[in-house]
Amino acid sequence: MKKDIKTREDIELLVISFYDKVKADDTIGYIFNDVAKVNWEKHLPVMFDFWENILFFTGGYAGNPMMIHQHLNKMFPLTKEHFKRWEALFLQTVDELFEGDKAELAKQRALSISTVMQIKIVGG
Repeated sequence: MKKDIKTREDIELLVISFYDKVKADDTIGYIFNDVAKVNWEKHLPVMFDFWENILFFTGGYAGNPMMIHQHLNKMFPLTKEHFKRWEALFLQTVDELFEGDKAELAKQRALSISTVMQIKIVGG
């Protein structure tokens, strides 16, 4: 039986596992690797803080993900397909590793965030 997301270490496992899938993905990997040229050593700790704040309300994240993605969209137009693939990989990763209330909350929040970004970046 899988456990729920309970600690920062659980969040780190989720985020690292998810981005390992993203980096290797044929649909969105190149956006992260070649377009955005993500510095993973810097990006991953930010994502740990982001998801820890989303799930545990720690207040440890102070960035503006919408602004970052809007800037990325100017460099390379993002599509609904890109967002749908991100969603699928995230949900798959959560389901592979965890189950429980926080795991469900993580999936729900990911879908909400993705939907808002799609509306504001790609359009309705």
